[in-house]
Amino acid sequence: MKVALAADHAGFSLKQHLASYLRERGHSVLDLGVDIPDFPTDYPDTTELVARAVLDGRAERGIVVCGSGIGANITANKIPGIYASVCHDTYTAHQGVEHDRMNVLCLGARVIGTNLAEEIVTAFLQAQISNEERHVRRFGKVQVIEQRRHP
Repeated sequence: MKVALAADHAGFSLKQHLASYLRERGHSVLDLGVDIPDFPTDYPDTTELVARAVLDGRAERGIVVCGSGIGANITANKIPGIYASVCHDTYTAHQGVEHDRMNVLCLGARVIGTNLAEEIVTAFLQAQISNEERHVRRFGKVQVIEQRRHP
């Protein structure tokens, strides 16, 4: 699978680890930075790079790592067509894809370790979207809300 991957400075080490982990398992990784661990980087910048890569088809799914995962999650969900979630367990990682069409995974490098991150990423990438009527119906409602222009 083609995976866009990026992190702010807080997520640099975990991002580096995950890039190697994914490549070793045959995934194509589009590493969108950061490349310098000690240079302060803002999570909105790296998150937007991943989101744009997913939207324009350079990647099938995206992964963003920041300190908690929350800032990346909030940022990603501001971009129409991106359905992101912070996941720190494997159930949420696969269920988010299967039921909710999650296309960007957000991880907190200060919350989870590398072994759990590997398991979560694997669950996220192996999950397939469910076309059960209830999930399709609910996702349609999400898209209607997304298309509204709220003040």
